[in-house]
Amino acid sequence: MNIAYWIAAGLLALFYLYGGGVKVVRSRDRLRPMMAWVDTTPMPAVRAIGTVEVLGAIGLILPPLTGIAPWLALAAASGFVVLQIGATRVHLRRGDRDIALNITLLLVAAVTVWLATTWV
Repeated sequence: MNIAYWIAAGLLALFYLYGGGVKVVRSRDRLRPMMAWVDTTPMPAVRAIGTVEVLGAIGLILPPLTGIAPWLALAAASGFVVLQIGATRVHLRRGDRDIALNITLLLVAAVTVWLATTWV
């Protein structure tokens, strides 16, 4: 189970470090080709989502790696489940039916939650 956790958490962390980092540093014009929803979302909210994603990615890796507050990994993975439920709702509300990535991330985050409960 430990190896499975590190694979799932590592993949999620890589995705959210990149995706969150992009949201934090890029302008609305540079984000628009990747994320059409930024047109209807205030930039401070986009930056906040990016910051939460980066912090969540760190929370998946650092606490279990150091052994300090490993329950934070469970909280981070649970947060990503909630984040993807919200992201899927935003896409569907905008009429965007291309939610395969959101569902995949939701499932990987749910599996990570389950794996994290085995050692927390």
